[in-house]
Amino acid sequence: MLLQPKKTKYRKYFKPRLLPKTTNKPKKLNEQNCFALISLASGHINGRQLEAARQNIRRKIKREGKLEIVLLPDKAISNKPTSARMGKGKGKVHHWIAPIPAGKPILLLYGIDKERGFPALKAGANKLPLKVKIQNV
Repeated sequence: MLLQPKKTKYRKYFKPRLLPKTTNKPKKLNEQNCFALISLASGHINGRQLEAARQNIRRKIKREGKLEIVLLPDKAISNKPTSARMGKGKGKVHHWIAPIPAGKPILLLYGIDKERGFPALKAGANKLPLKVKIQNV
């Protein structure tokens, strides 16, 4: 199931022009065996990309442990069909994205050992469009 908000203040938003600002403070995670997938570059992540990464990680760890998705795609991206003429308003909502600044965790994986946690997050990172690092906290 794709991630999207249940209710928003506005149906459609302006197109995001700028990348999100980077955060200087890294988030502290105080769990014993916790792995985090942290973005190294600012950008936008689609709901489909997050879902593909989640499915891939769950498949690798055999549905053990706890996987937490930190982001929620809450910005609507709309587009018109290619054959449509100019005018006649803004197009339908095509997909939802989540802006992510550099240094922010995307996914958190709790309660699993290092031998299975690292390869699972590496497989999930291959589905994401940004450069990420896996951090053991």
